[in-house]
Amino acid sequence: MNINLTRDRQFDWKVEKIAVIGPGIVGMPMAALLAKARIKIGSEEAARVVVIQRNSKNSGWKVEAINSGRSVIGGIEPGLDAVVEKEVTEGILSASHDYQHLADADVILVCIQTDKKEDSFEPDYGPMFGGLTTLAKALQQKPPGKIPLIIFESTLAPSTMDTLFRDHFASYGLVEGEDILLGNSPNRVMPGRLVERVTESDKLAAGLHPETPRMIRAIYQNIVKSGDLHLTNSMSAEVTKTLENAYRDVRIAYSSEIVRYCDEHNIDFYTVRDKVNEKLAQTDTASKDPNAVPSGGILVPMIGVGGHCLPKDGILLLWRKIERGYDVSNSLILKSREINNASPAESIKLAERKFGSLAGKKVAVLGAAYRFNSEDTRNSPSIVLAKQLQEKGCGVVIQDPYVKPDDQNLVKFGVDSIFTNSVEEAVQDADILFFGTAHRLYMENIKSILSEGKQINGLVDGCNLFVQEEIEALGYAYAGIGRGKEIPSEDFIQFVYEGFLAMEKGLANEVNALVGFLNDHYAKDEFNRVQFETVQALAASCNTGCVIVDAGPIAETVSYQGFTSTLVECAKRQYELVAG
Repeated sequence: MNINLTRDRQFDWKVEKIAVIGPGIVGMPMAALLAKARIKIGSEEAARVVVIQRNSKNSGWKVEAINSGRSVIGGIEPGLDAVVEKEVTEGILSASHDYQHLADADVILVCIQTDKKEDSFEPDYGPMFGGLTTLAKALQQKPPGKIPLIIFESTLAPSTMDTLFRDHFASYGLVEGEDILLGNSPNRVMPGRLVERVTESDKLAAGLHPETPRMIRAIYQNIVKSGDLHLTNSMSAEVTKTLENAYRDVRIAYSSEIVRYCDEHNIDFYTVRDKVNEKLAQTDTASKDPNAVPSGGILVPMIGVGGHCLPKDGILLLWRKIERGYDVSNSLILKSREINNASPAESIKLAERKFGSLAGKKVAVLGAAYRFNSEDTRNSPSIVLAKQLQEKGCGVVIQDPYVKPDDQNLVKFGVDSIFTNSVEEAVQDADILFFGTAHRLYMENIKSILSEGKQINGLVDGCNLFVQEEIEALGYAYAGIGRGKEIPSEDFIQFVYEGFLAMEKGLANEVNALVGFLNDHYAKDEFNRVQFETVQALAASCNTGCVIVDAGPIAETVSYQGFTSTLVECAKRQYELVAG
């Protein structure tokens, strides 16, 4: 059936088969919930959902698992296991290694992980293009007249859809707008809350053709029950998604600068955080709840920034500018990467201020996953911390209740040999415990965990997990990031507040300049241009807080007893260069 692609008329199509490529933390919940929704568009029968997974060494097992009714996502994922089991049992959801199942699909979700190359700022789209090549070959066999809708859930560097992906499919005779429709709806999921995030979060629906966002909305309105669907063009969605994570990384970096000063001067960072966030009208409950997702202006700095998104999305956002040789030396986004990469080493310094040199000590690092209650070890700061402790001559054991002993990241970084799922084994000979992940199990069982150790001298709380007085009441010394004893002065709180305002203004200036650059070099028509105001509005729909202020002058800021923020200095230099 041909789809009417005029800009003004409503589309007419039939959806009988939905394919999902890649059953990871995005693809698995999307496939399960699309099956559960029993989508009926142009047909009385609910659309079948098939998950496609290549038969690789690390992930090939997922097909058999799904077909037996099991979710392939570990950790605690409320609701997901039950949905997968039900939809497989009822014959709506299935999985296969055979990409030929894509040939007759009406809608295809691409949920393949993207990254940046380790030795450069360039995106690493190797796995993506591997999947797209196989997809393109399958679509060369599609039924006559079928125009499949291809939706990229993956995070993409701005301009990727309109340059790399459009051209790739064209090289296989599949022309955007004639043979296929290319859209993107970058995910906003979070391990531990996958079903909740898909069903309750606002979501972007974007495409290269004006009709595509409306078609994505027709599909996704069946599963996005509490959130809104925001229609836009592909490059605006690419900018927004990478910006959301880039700005979160920047806010963590600013918070890290402040907490390091607080720790050096025994100041209670969490009082600073709450008071500054009140001034910003961006409060949350994360100061006291370690399993709450921080969404305030000042975030919660921990032993480092992990996960798949934050460590690379800011770099993807700036990629085209970096590629063309623009000066990015004053970029707040890139400077934040340097600040956050230093967090594991700063955490060791904090521990040594409390306990003395750790050289030769036995240390248990509790929590290998980057995020609480999950199994996800991608870019885990706990792994970096463990290796840095080894370099100091420590005997190190890493423990996590959810991570598999053969986890590919443990193996990649050579720490699988010092990993255990057993908390008893990890702590029995430890001198110091480092808590790097706020698993609820640790908080609920801290007394029994401590009782397993024969010679524990102290505990380092690197994830805002415990109340200091409660640990000390058990007879153990405590060191926690941001847990100084001194009440902050009003002058310091005002200094941090003014610094935040300067930082967020600098970030807005950087994004505004980037939007102009992208429009000049990559917007092929009026529909695909990016507007700064549109990005502001789309980013504001992110449920972890992404308030992008208007671009403009940087107010003069002062230092506090010789301390200045590196990010604020970058913002000032950046504006001065542009202004004059």
